[in-house]
Amino acid sequence: MKTLGNYPRVAVIGQGAREHAITWKLAQSHLEPVLYALPGNPGMWELAAKVDIPLSEHAKIVEWVKAERIDFVVIGPEQPLAEGLVDALQEAGIPVFGPNRAAAQLEASKSFAKDVMRRAGVPTARYEVFTEVAAAQAFAAALGAPVVIKADGLAAGKGVVVAQTLAEANSAIADMLEGNRFGASGHKVVIEEFLRGTEVSLMYFVDGNTVVPMIPARDFKRVGDGDTGPNTGGMGAFAPVPSFLSANWTAFATERIIEPTVQYLKSEGITYRGVLYAGLMVTQEGPKVIEFNARFGDPETEVVLPLLETDLLEIMWAVAHDELGELDVRWHEKAAVCVVLAGGEYPAKSDSGTPIELASDRPSGVYVFHAGTALRGDQLVTAGGRVLTVSAVAQDIPAAIELVYGALDVARFSGMQYRRDIASHWQQ
Repeated sequence: MKTLGNYPRVAVIGQGAREHAITWKLAQSHLEPVLYALPGNPGMWELAAKVDIPLSEHAKIVEWVKAERIDFVVIGPEQPLAEGLVDALQEAGIPVFGPNRAAAQLEASKSFAKDVMRRAGVPTARYEVFTEVAAAQAFAAALGAPVVIKADGLAAGKGVVVAQTLAEANSAIADMLEGNRFGASGHKVVIEEFLRGTEVSLMYFVDGNTVVPMIPARDFKRVGDGDTGPNTGGMGAFAPVPSFLSANWTAFATERIIEPTVQYLKSEGITYRGVLYAGLMVTQEGPKVIEFNARFGDPETEVVLPLLETDLLEIMWAVAHDELGELDVRWHEKAAVCVVLAGGEYPAKSDSGTPIELASDRPSGVYVFHAGTALRGDQLVTAGGRVLTVSAVAQDIPAAIELVYGALDVARFSGMQYRRDIASHWQQ
């Protein structure tokens, strides 16, 4: 493996709170990287040079990376992974962190992921895949409500409907297959049984030989307190999840879920390198997979990375070169909670151009990650549904809850909404 020396030139692809957290953590590396953000956001630009190339312009990204002699590229969001940016960079001989297009299908196609789970013997919900409305509705009726309807392709975290009645299920199926609700992503749907239990997000660093679990987190997907209202990309999270750790479910997930999945992919000629995120439901029979993601979760990243003790840049470089097994990945014995500050009409509408007041002084242990923000001159303004994520690190979860909610006044903008119950039932 080529050693990564001091002051490496590292480009981070993406522009959300996840990518801000990744950039923030990379900036702490003892290797003192020179960071670039493509295209980034105002928070990232405080740590990394802004490079104004759209995520979809793969040829331009590769051309720029070569011209600037970038040593390493880190890809945050799912879309460029699914579209093969890793493949393009690798073909140009550029080291990159993230799965290639074939491996990223685990997120980009829910039917592909479910087929892999079935073949690998991974515990998951019963399901079938459909392209015709009548057949899909018949299977939903056979499962009974509540029932889960998923658009097959990428839908920015919003392509899942948990239908409480068969009428709601039938409507969602028709919307996706006939109503073009999610465009091409919804032209095939996965209908699956509703799993009861508690959700946990468990992310792994994965290379060609090794899988290393991160600490478990739990996110809150509904927009309203008490898990009410529509699904969102996530309104907050906490880590670790004590009940998951005390039951030793991480070892179960490694042996029964992640390793079989990675080994099956390898048997099909697909080597997975990057982050593999398992969205799990801890049922009475144990953890079952709700979904796989091919990248860091958001907002989970904003509570997991602040607790990482080992140098993130060294981990990512090792993953890209199949040397993960040589590292000892360590975590701080603390807890983190984050709360998302969203626009007033989120998730129905994004917020754009609303001025944001953001205090520069923050309590110790409090971090602000930009999600949907932009600069209008020198004025920070909203530019998305989820605008900012405020994270707090403390000795335990109750202390982190108190710290984060006491610090939300660091940010203000008109119409700002947030959940007031993030991590309130952390013992579950």
